[in-house]
Amino acid sequence: MADVLVLEQVRKSFGIGTPVEVEVLHGLDLRLAEGEFVALIGPSGSGKSTMLNLIGLLDRPTAGRLVLQGEETTTLADADLTRLRGRSIGFVFQYHHLISAFTAAENVMMPMLLDRGFPDAEMRARAETLLDQFRLAPWKDQPVLQLSGGQQQRVAIARALAMNPALVLADEPTGNLDTKSADIAFDLMREINETHRTTFLIVTHDPRLARRCDRIVEVVDGVITSDRPNEAVRIEAV
Repeated sequence: MADVLVLEQVRKSFGIGTPVEVEVLHGLDLRLAEGEFVALIGPSGSGKSTMLNLIGLLDRPTAGRLVLQGEETTTLADADLTRLRGRSIGFVFQYHHLISAFTAAENVMMPMLLDRGFPDAEMRARAETLLDQFRLAPWKDQPVLQLSGGQQQRVAIARALAMNPALVLADEPTGNLDTKSADIAFDLMREINETHRTTFLIVTHDPRLARRCDRIVEVVDGVITSDRPNEAVRIEAV
């Protein structure tokens, strides 16, 4: 399988050149292959959010290499980073960050609109296809404020997939949901992973969710302390 993401000796410091300079990530090495479904775990303050910001091309490492879909990102100009991020990475957050005045379909169309600059029928068709896949077709023209929390998060997942990204970064994607809604959201991400070979990296504090991923990466104090396949999932699949 081809690597979607490669981190080699990635470091991140803040306050560089000042008396309060601190390094929070210490030489991380990580590879994510096409079609993997990976949990990223660790205690609060361990560096998970900083790591996710770097992988999501929202920040730059202080040192090391970060390669996304074969493209070395650490030397790219800001405009090129923005282009690569928009086309290759989907984001799902704990809070959905939908535009409340927009309908479900309009929210899903937003990444495509930002990429192309104008709406067209193809965008609308893509949005409707995703909403149908996520069992939301009856609510496609409803303002998202009229949807339940679980439905809103499913719209957010659909939006993350609008550009057919190679990598989806999900930061506590079920943290605000009840157990039933969380299971529905997780199952939809898993379905996309299996049918489209989309790679998922899911940050979670929920051990129940982590146990349903294929691989578990643990970060403690800015260091990857464990990177292991989830044997329980493998046995269940066999």
